[in-house]
Amino acid sequence: MCKAALHLWFQTAKRSLPWRENPTPYRVWVSEIMLQQTRASVVVAYFERWMQQFPDVETLARAPLEQVIKAWEGLGYYSRARNMHAAAREIVKNHEGRVPESREKLLQLPGLGSYTAGAILSFGFRQRAAAVDGNVTRVMCRYAWIDERVDRGATKKKIEAVTEQFLDEKEPWVTAEALIELGATVCTPRPKCGECPLRVGCEAFRRNAADALPLLAERAKTVQLRRTVLVIESGEFVLVKKNTEALMRDLWEFPFVEGNKIPKTWMRVPLHLEHRLQTVKHSFTRFSATLFPVCFRTPKRLPVEGFTWVKLSELTTLPFSSGHRKIVEELCASCT
Repeated sequence: MCKAALHLWFQTAKRSLPWRENPTPYRVWVSEIMLQQTRASVVVAYFERWMQQFPDVETLARAPLEQVIKAWEGLGYYSRARNMHAAAREIVKNHEGRVPESREKLLQLPGLGSYTAGAILSFGFRQRAAAVDGNVTRVMCRYAWIDERVDRGATKKKIEAVTEQFLDEKEPWVTAEALIELGATVCTPRPKCGECPLRVGCEAFRRNAADALPLLAERAKTVQLRRTVLVIESGEFVLVKKNTEALMRDLWEFPFVEGNKIPKTWMRVPLHLEHRLQTVKHSFTRFSATLFPVCFRTPKRLPVEGFTWVKLSELTTLPFSSGHRKIVEELCASCT
């Protein structure tokens, strides 16, 4: 009874999203990776541009990594893009360019975990497979009253088992997607129980305690960063570097120093103050950064280890982290 009500609700209430049109395994894979840590409303434009630029696995596999990172620019968590690129190459090399249709083979690909594999199998191949993301975790914890920490392995397995058992026999893929939609729009952190098609069978609703679940892990504290970003220009060139550290690997950035002080020299480069740009705030993983960009001029393009002099007109072709990209946008706008 509850599954039928859920399916009926889904058919009338589901959002119109581009990846729901022609849900091939590749399109499902791309959308699900993009939707990790990112709102659907933000993903729509990225997904549409991505499918125009990389319409299939072969095109993605052939593309240079920097082009892929540039297409991902602004979505954050760039390891997702690097893993997709690596996985596409592996699919072309070992699977004749076709996304595998077995969980075992999917899980062997870079960046594919249990949820993404389940989503590809369910929505892309219409197999019976549980796709348990944060939304489904919230729904099933409340529906089945699973009052255990959801970050624990045993709890995750229990939720997956309960979810798979709940799937419809004839159209399990409809149930799987409907549960995700329900968690995203109705069974939210602040639940709208009066609108929920599962409330008749929901244990949390019966106990009037939906707000109590799920039991989440404690969040790591946010680290505050304050940095002066040095936009160093010499003629039509500006100094930047390609990051090699894990967190921001393959993204370009301007040099910076900690704090909010204006230096007169940096790495033996003499700096002549020009003007400040707008302060930029951005967040990544567990960091919240405040950037104070300052424009400098220097008479000569002295070599700086690890950095490159790039033409100002070419900056927009390079992938930058969201904070430094805002600086690029203001810098380039002032030059037009």
